[in-house]
Amino acid sequence: MLISIVSFLLESVFFVLIAASLLRAWMNWLRINMRVQPGIFIMAITDWLVKTLRRVMPATLAKSKVDWGSVLAAFVFAVVYGVLLAALVGVSTGSSGLLEDVAPSSIVSILGFAFKTLIGVLLRGLFFMVLAFAVLSWVQPGSPIYHQLGRLIDPLITPLRRLIPSIGGVDLSALVLMLILQVGLMVLG
Repeated sequence: MLISIVSFLLESVFFVLIAASLLRAWMNWLRINMRVQPGIFIMAITDWLVKTLRRVMPATLAKSKVDWGSVLAAFVFAVVYGVLLAALVGVSTGSSGLLEDVAPSSIVSILGFAFKTLIGVLLRGLFFMVLAFAVLSWVQPGSPIYHQLGRLIDPLITPLRRLIPSIGGVDLSALVLMLILQVGLMVLG
């Protein structure tokens, strides 16, 4: 029971950290102002690692349009999550876990787990953003967060709007995007 609680808490904390890092990279890619919410929150919880990683990155990566510091921070968080989860599983089974005997196969499995976690967080985070956008479009389409979410998901939803016509004045592209993201999560799982 205690192992399940600690596992849940680890998953929750690292979901927020990984999602914030990925959202930071996405907002920088789209040139969205980070001095308004959610940018302020994202900067507050990821700045310490992103700035450190940017200092040690090669100059060619630092000058890229992609915010590699934020992407790398998300991957680092996913790796740390994998190591902590492996150690927790090792404690629960009574074995030494990965902390004492780090074999190359366990390093590869941790990196694979980190990559899978990164993709899962990306898909779930996008799903939640599209869901919030769809709900706000019905409830409060004039709110500032609706416009911010619109800017974040617009590059993903615009191609679907071209393919899917409005039915009775209702834009179903957000629903189709949520279905695509759910299928992606099923394939990943």
